Amino acid sequence: QVHLVESGGGLVQAGGSLRLSCVASGRTSSLYAMGWFRQAPGKEREFVATFSWTGGTTYYADSVKGRSTIYRDRAKNTLYLHIDSLKPEDTAVYYCGATIETIFTMTGVPEYSYWGQGTQVTVSS
Repeated sequence: QVHLVESGGGLVQAGGSLRLSCVASGRTSSLYAMGWFRQAPGKEREFVATFSWTGGTTYYADSVKGRSTIYRDRAKNTLYLHIDSLKPEDTAVYYCGATIETIFTMTGVPEYSYWGQGTQVTVSS
């Protein structure tokens, strides 16, 4: 089992930035990948950015590519997502996901077995 706790959400003006944090506990030595996903009202959960825990490779959705950075502090078992130039369409609940299984696309929601409770990000125009 892996337990995830997110933090860092809030109300931000358009054009601003924020950093989300996700602390993992439990079977962290078995982590294969972690990532950030988001879900806006009335929409399905979608991929934002993911991090290969074993290899360090990163993946970004086109919607955030170029204005976001996903990175980790391995010693703290913490995953971060920094997003700049926030837009109202970034408004969503942001979830941290993790898996200890080998996965293939790194971007699919069903590939991640463990989820945090989510943190709300609201971007005002």
